[in-house]
Amino acid sequence: MSDLINPTIRRVVTGHDEHGKAKVHIDEICTHFRQGRPNGFVCNIWTTDTSPANNDGQGDDGKREGKFTVIENGTVFRILDFHPGVQQRVHRTDSIDYIVVMSGEIDMELESGEEVHLKAGDVMVQRGTVHNWINRGTQTCVMAVMLVHAKPVEAGGQTLNAFG
Repeated sequence: MSDLINPTIRRVVTGHDEHGKAKVHIDEICTHFRQGRPNGFVCNIWTTDTSPANNDGQGDDGKREGKFTVIENGTVFRILDFHPGVQQRVHRTDSIDYIVVMSGEIDMELESGEEVHLKAGDVMVQRGTVHNWINRGTQTCVMAVMLVHAKPVEAGGQTLNAFG
């Protein structure tokens, strides 16, 4: 996708050479954004599928195949690029999400209708709640998001399962 559609995100990943010395493994501008929904794009920076994470090998786990939000027993570090009018997606994930708004503004709507307006520099911790992202502005909102697999939420005597 072109820079007109997606932000310029530099991805730097370290690793080790054949002698065990630290090296830069990847240093690139992300070109693997994909459309997750109309006016909403995602670029995975890195993923893990174990806890603790496995730092061995030379693979590129930012380009893991498949469409996923959460990886069981793992993590997903991604950039979200939500354009004005991003399609609604009311959902809950089995994860704890650490979110940093890098640029633009966005509204996070809870199932109760309560909304929180976030702008560049704001941070949020999303703890398995039903939510939706709404970009009512004229600028794209770019967020860095780290999703860590979590057990389903239990509240009010019931298990609140992931959906959407």
